[in-house]
Amino acid sequence: MTTKVVIQQPGPIMESRDSDEWHSGICDCCEDMGQCCCVFWCCPCFACKTTRDYGQCLCLPLLDIFGGCISPVTFAMRVSMRERYGIKDTMCRDCVCATFCSPCSWCQMATEMKKRAIPITLISSRPRP
Repeated sequence: MTTKVVIQQPGPIMESRDSDEWHSGICDCCEDMGQCCCVFWCCPCFACKTTRDYGQCLCLPLLDIFGGCISPVTFAMRVSMRERYGIKDTMCRDCVCATFCSPCSWCQMATEMKKRAIPITLISSRPRP
């Protein structure tokens, strides 16, 4: 008699169950005026900073220059963020936002990252005297 042993290693899960909706609308970029001004005056810089804060390559948004009509990196970031945070929306809406409202889309993604930030708690392993 043979038995099969299946071992699954736990993988890292970055999941947040705050809400299944965006915390801000696509046109709510003026709620944070500093962020809004940064996007208005230098959207590529803001997009690069947001991408780095998200854990991706700093220069990734600069590839949108070669995307033509659709901003592929902005679109991919929106889809990735929706998947990571469990936000219900459609790829069609992501495509429309990335194509026609790219600066507002970056503002919305940056706001979402701020709202869903997970605080880090450092715990000392040494006992206190």
